[in-house]
Amino acid sequence: MTRRKVSDEERALFEQSFKEAIPLAPIKTPKLETARKSKSAKHTGLDGNTSDRLRRGELEPQARLDLHGMTELAGHRALVNFIRGAYRRGLRLVIVVTGKGGKPRPDDAPFDLELETRRRGVHKTMAPRWLAEPELARLIADVRNAHRSHGGEGALYVYLRKSEP
Repeated sequence: MTRRKVSDEERALFEQSFKEAIPLAPIKTPKLETARKSKSAKHTGLDGNTSDRLRRGELEPQARLDLHGMTELAGHRALVNFIRGAYRRGLRLVIVVTGKGGKPRPDDAPFDLELETRRRGVHKTMAPRWLAEPELARLIADVRNAHRSHGGEGALYVYLRKSEP
């Protein structure tokens, strides 16, 4: 494959475009310690003991939100308000019940854009995304599937950061 020659006019236009460009903010590189961690290790903001106790289901959630029966829009609003309220009250571990998501019914449209009425299995997919939004992510230390005794794959543990006094 041969490269085509660039004309003087094209080069001048290219250089003019670059003179008018505004540079982006510099890219922040991770600290050396972070770069050395294995790629599979995920920083969660929890110490190892707390993480192990969560994995074994030994910590009891301090509050619970059940999203069953809510539309996507209502579920999102409820989740945002629940997490904010729990953080303000100084709670550390809460549980969000999303359900496992059922098999679609024949009358369910595959690309339903009606956010007010859509109901089947969206919370299982959307709740982790909502929790990762910047507004909530700054309040959260860790999100993971709950222990089987607390709902397993149909629920999420949300471990909140310490609230600032």
